[in-house]
Amino acid sequence: MIAIIDYDAGNLRSVEKALSYIGETPLITRDREALLLADKVILPGVGAFGDAMEKLDGYQLVPVISEIVKRETPFLGICLGMQVLFERSDEAPGVKGLSLLKGSIRRIPKAPGLKIPHMGWNSLEYAMPGRLFKGMEKPPYVYFVHSYYLEAEEACVTATASYGVTIHASVEKGNLFGCQFHPEKSGQAGLAMLKNFVLL
Repeated sequence: MIAIIDYDAGNLRSVEKALSYIGETPLITRDREALLLADKVILPGVGAFGDAMEKLDGYQLVPVISEIVKRETPFLGICLGMQVLFERSDEAPGVKGLSLLKGSIRRIPKAPGLKIPHMGWNSLEYAMPGRLFKGMEKPPYVYFVHSYYLEAEEACVTATASYGVTIHASVEKGNLFGCQFHPEKSGQAGLAMLKNFVLL
């Protein structure tokens, strides 16, 4: 069973729809036992870092997520859901992230010709083999919507993108996976990534 963590994030339904399209029957829940029983867990997210951490804490999901990770259940963070896996964000000074991975979230710097938020399709470059990209010989085009980007420890970065700066666009460490882009909105390539995650 694939569980989608419900903490009032904006893109829960689009992730649910994409998973249904590839033949899964995901459960959107914040119930502790249901999340701990899941075979795979996804943390989507659209919004602000501080608000996300406040809701995760308010719904008592922080210890649940820690337990899921300790059990080595495959766990995928998408967009803001990936950002909160890290330690801190320029968007919310003083707010601690889940700190499951080492790195910081930075604001995309202003530059001539660059619109912020970064919204649209960008190509990826592979940094190292990632299991989400299994079967994809060429790095895909994927869909981004964000104003902040990840600076992670290089050891966990599987793909990057360029938008004025080098964006750490996908990460993987053990059972933890993250995408700054939205696989659920990235066409067939994105569906293939979700399928790869489901088949782990």
